[in-house]
Amino acid sequence: MSQTPSKPARNGLSDAYRAVWRWHFYAGLFVMPVLMLMALTGAMYLFKPEIEDAVYRDMAVVQPAARTVSPDRWVASAERNGGTASSVLVSDRPDRAVRVTVRQDGESRIAFVDPYTAALNGTVQGEGVMGVVQGLHSLTLLGKPFNILVEIVAGWAVILVATGIFLWWPRRRDAAVAVPRAGDPARRPFWRDLHAVTGLYAGGVIVFLALTGMPWSAVWGDKFLNVVRESGLGRPAAPPAASPWAHGEGHDAPAGVGWTMENAVMHANGDHSGHVMPSLSRVIRTARAEDVPLPYTVSIPSDPTLAYTVAHAAVRAEDARSLYVDGVTGEVKADIRWSQFGVGAKAFEWGIAVHQGTQYGWANRIVMLSGCIAVWLLGISGLIMWWKRRPARSGLGAPTAPPGPRARAAVLGIVLPLAVLFPLTGLSLVAALALDWTIRRVRR
Repeated sequence: MSQTPSKPARNGLSDAYRAVWRWHFYAGLFVMPVLMLMALTGAMYLFKPEIEDAVYRDMAVVQPAARTVSPDRWVASAERNGGTASSVLVSDRPDRAVRVTVRQDGESRIAFVDPYTAALNGTVQGEGVMGVVQGLHSLTLLGKPFNILVEIVAGWAVILVATGIFLWWPRRRDAAVAVPRAGDPARRPFWRDLHAVTGLYAGGVIVFLALTGMPWSAVWGDKFLNVVRESGLGRPAAPPAASPWAHGEGHDAPAGVGWTMENAVMHANGDHSGHVMPSLSRVIRTARAEDVPLPYTVSIPSDPTLAYTVAHAAVRAEDARSLYVDGVTGEVKADIRWSQFGVGAKAFEWGIAVHQGTQYGWANRIVMLSGCIAVWLLGISGLIMWWKRRPARSGLGAPTAPPGPRARAAVLGIVLPLAVLFPLTGLSLVAALALDWTIRRVRR
């Protein structure tokens, strides 16, 4: 790859600027396509209820009646074509079907069941359209190992914002651009101003989205969850009989339980073999008696000694509640609420609720949506800027690598703390440094 010639650096500050610009360029080149995919799918997920209502309206809408039938009949209807029910989502709207997730031969489907008649209105394979969107957002649709890439990209998103602010920062007599100047879209300065101002105002939102998305990552999220739990800053301590969530193999935690509660599934007491079988109807009666607000998801354990989990699908983090119920006796084994969460669990549950645009209503949605749109504006304007300054013959047109310790110090001062905080990003940084060093050696 050839590089465009550059004027000699006037001083160490110019070297530092060009060094940071070079890293900003390469980070954007390799990371921005994935960031734009995550921004698109994230924006769609902000409107999950509206999208699902539109797509599944024929199956989801029912005629309300005075009373519902036994919830056990919902499960029987959903299992009519085989498989085992693993969870039931009960809506807070009387004109909506219950959604029963059924597992069969390692696959899943969602059955829409009329709660008043137990009629099966239809089924959707897998997790439905929003399951596909979520799979793309987390890259797990390509395979769970790809989720590691999300963590790397999130770390580099923070680096992009940090280096971008460094490049924007006013120096000498140059005034920083805070409002796009009127200009010709056919010329590069127009897109440079748009790129800089968009990053300036949306940078904080982008960093927030990157950081609050980390709990879902394969490595950092699991490790930090362990730290929060072991430090006593997480969810309440589980009873001695507690065990990790399991419903067969490879299944996710119950929807609505919350990130810090994913591994808090309780055992029911005693051996019920030869006696009364667990019953969803009994569990839902208990949930109603305990005033668990709708909507909620009831997770049905594959092991009859495990308690059922009734998790309120809270819009706000502070409304989180998970009720653990013995499916045979209807006894409440645990009732976990927001007030019992530690500081760490509260911080991350709040962050996730804001990330998903639910914590503060429509204002929250709009701010998160603006961050997603900003990622696309940054990607498009960055691409156009590169196109207008690309080499005439070949090469990427990357900023040249300046010599000098001050240039290296400027880059490391920005990148190194983030690399330490996010180890996978740090490993990718080492790989990028090795590649950059190799390219420069080849060109000498």
